[in-house]
Amino acid sequence: METKNKLIIRALNGEKLSTPPVWMMRQAGRYLPEYKATRSLAGDFLSLCYNPELATEVTLQPIRKYGFDAAILFADILLIPQALGAKLWFVTGEGPRLSTITDQNDFDLLGDIENIDQVLSPIYETVRKLSSVLPDETTLIGFAGAPWTVATYMIAGRGTPNQKPALDLIKTNPEVFDLLINKITHATVHYLSKQIDAGAEVVKIFDSWAGSLKGELFERYCIEPSKIISDELRKIHPNIKIIGFPRGATNNGYLNYAQSTAVDCVAIDSSVDTQWAANELQKVTCVQGNLDQKLLVSGGQTLINETKRIVKALSNGPHIFNLGHGITPDADPSNVTKMIEAIRN
Repeated sequence: METKNKLIIRALNGEKLSTPPVWMMRQAGRYLPEYKATRSLAGDFLSLCYNPELATEVTLQPIRKYGFDAAILFADILLIPQALGAKLWFVTGEGPRLSTITDQNDFDLLGDIENIDQVLSPIYETVRKLSSVLPDETTLIGFAGAPWTVATYMIAGRGTPNQKPALDLIKTNPEVFDLLINKITHATVHYLSKQIDAGAEVVKIFDSWAGSLKGELFERYCIEPSKIISDELRKIHPNIKIIGFPRGATNNGYLNYAQSTAVDCVAIDSSVDTQWAANELQKVTCVQGNLDQKLLVSGGQTLINETKRIVKALSNGPHIFNLGHGITPDADPSNVTKMIEAIRN
């Protein structure tokens, strides 16, 4: 099937479809027993990311099980820091840990962007494998973390509840912060371009901590880097489709992001009112979202009703059904089936 005929591509081209295409953030993950079995073969999370055979397998598992309209590359947003020379490891039950960037000396230890492929080449091989084996109707999505979100981890050395270490560095050492954002931005352009070369048809920019940026900081460190990434990718790959996700932005922030970055689709979190999204955001872009991921834990009639409500609310414009954030490990796989049936029936 030609790329232009795939449902997600059609939605990204601005087409209103009678039934929205659907995929889920973190759809290949810990809620699936088959994922847990495959991860045990790899030994640990990072080994799974860097094993093209196993990463391909876990990416395909939810496609076989549910028939999603897209597969998203199995990787992690913190692979770019590792490729630039940061130390990265994962603590079981707690999440990622990194060596920190807090001053010029720390920044100077990072490597050149041109050398990141030495680390990331297995990721590109996974994309190539997926491109060759996915069903014809399934869109392949590549991704990267947005510069602000990646920078917050590199500065704090871990996830933080309010991104205070990064916000503090903006005040105390803005020169180093800007150098770091610039390096991540251009490394991300390179990384995503290589994913596209390998077969990704759509790329998504995850700004998971965008909501902690306010006012001018949101413009400067969320919108501007994403615009650079979008503009630069389109110079190299004019036909690439791009989804942006400035999670936690205000309504005006989402709208400004859509208009300023000119991405093909804006993903919205569960706090965004779908009627506002239909009246304002959908006028300028495709909208992706935004079921509360907690409903895939609790299930029941509420899950079905809310799924149908979102489909109806966003039915007058281009819409890709998704969650407002990634599916959680405690989600019931049978509830995913119920969600998809509610969308497609």
